[in-house]
Amino acid sequence: MSSQDTDQDVRVVAVVLIAAILLAVGVALGFGISKARSGGAPEAAPAAAAVVPAVAAPVAVAAPVGDDASVVVDQGVVKFYFASGKADLAPGALDALGDAVAAAKGGKKLVISGFHDTTGDPAKNAELAKQRAFAVRDALKGAGVDEAAMELKKPEEAAGGTGANAEARRVEVVIAQ
Repeated sequence: MSSQDTDQDVRVVAVVLIAAILLAVGVALGFGISKARSGGAPEAAPAAAAVVPAVAAPVAVAAPVGDDASVVVDQGVVKFYFASGKADLAPGALDALGDAVAAAKGGKKLVISGFHDTTGDPAKNAELAKQRAFAVRDALKGAGVDEAAMELKKPEEAAGGTGANAEARRVEVVIAQ
């Protein structure tokens, strides 16, 4: 047998192994999302959501204008916006987390940061930002992400945003490099 035949055999085996791994990850992700949708995810607020699919190309997305919960994907960062005084996830939250869930199951770490607006009591706002981050963490856990793959990180400037309070009331999920 020549070395060319051996090289070709190794390539075929490598392609088959990669395909099997991708299939296993896809099946596991499908089961996790299915399980989360059947009751493992936190209850969502009954509000209209601006959902951008996780497979969309990176584009700038405008922040919410109203006081409804919503979720958007902005250049690979999943941003959850919350109604004032609430920590309920918007409908479609798990759909927007597809890439993040896959990355976490593939060995990457997810960094979850909660922000708040500047209205009202600062201590209550900080606690609410933490509860919102926990709600996102719990949704990820419901989708099958191991808690060790997530890091809750308090941002240096928790009062997030440069303008509207609706933009400041958010949690961001970033896939760490």
